[in-house]
Amino acid sequence: MLVRKIGIDLGTANTLVFIPGKGVVVNEPSVVAVSILDNKVLAVGNDAKEMLGRTPDTIVASRPLRDGVIADYRVTEAMLKYFINKVSGKIRLVRPEIMLSIPAGITSTERRAVIDAAVRSGAKAAYVVKEPVLAAIGAGIPINSAAGNMIIDVGGGTSEVAIISLGGIVAAYSARVGGNKLDQAIADHIKRKYGLAIGDRTAEDIKIQIGSALPLVKEDYMEVRGRDLSGGLPKTIKISSNEITGAIQDELREIIAVIKKVLQETPPELAADVMDKGMVLSGGGALLRNLDQLIAKTIEVPCYVAEEPLLCVIKGIGIALENLDLYKRTIMLSK
Repeated sequence: MLVRKIGIDLGTANTLVFIPGKGVVVNEPSVVAVSILDNKVLAVGNDAKEMLGRTPDTIVASRPLRDGVIADYRVTEAMLKYFINKVSGKIRLVRPEIMLSIPAGITSTERRAVIDAAVRSGAKAAYVVKEPVLAAIGAGIPINSAAGNMIIDVGGGTSEVAIISLGGIVAAYSARVGGNKLDQAIADHIKRKYGLAIGDRTAEDIKIQIGSALPLVKEDYMEVRGRDLSGGLPKTIKISSNEITGAIQDELREIIAVIKKVLQETPPELAADVMDKGMVLSGGGALLRNLDQLIAKTIEVPCYVAEEPLLCVIKGIGIALENLDLYKRTIMLSK
């Protein structure tokens, strides 16, 4: 298959792949299972996620990206290679150009690691673009206009907040708090209060099913199974949505602190634009119930959830890839 351009949203929680003319062709978890005995990659994506918390001592299933950056270089390279081969085949006549998303607060060393991993995985050239810009493009924000637009991209590992005007970032901040930290806070709360150990997947299920950023008038309940820490036997407990709301407040406060920090650094004219237009919320974290309402209530500026928030970054990559010459000069950092 002749694939000349590939867009990859390399996220802490999920990796999405875009091919011009075909759209999003891959949407899988950023998880890799490795055999300790022969250091071999056994599974990537959905198959590897099924193994999380269920592997024997000889297999490790882990997320090679932490807080939006590469934590395990070799495993990330193997994961990239897997996704590139999946969309373009193992035998390639041409090496594709690849565009990747990176957090706004990434260091030059971390950026270099992403580009190197892409080139070693089979790319002819790798371009990296800051996530808030891509999320804004994907959310349908006119980034090239002479007006301030605010994007809040809450991902698995990072929360990216940026003010964009005339195609560039005017003020931005990246905090290493996102969906994974919320999951961890839920697991810690259940451990402290009920003496019950639960895995990452269970914590994520709780967040998705009954999690809310604001207390609910009519509470939701959920049965949770785990291992009792005192007896070591399986145990089931019942928890409420408002309990989960209380458990994740510290992490939500961190996200709001980042939004305030960016607004404090924003020129007055652009801040006035943001007050008129409101803030746009994207990323998987935007799916947490009432997060937009919590932000609007605390900051006193309207906040809206983008259409298909999970896909904003990859949609932005798609638009930038299909207009590569137009975006090459303005938003991209090449190797």
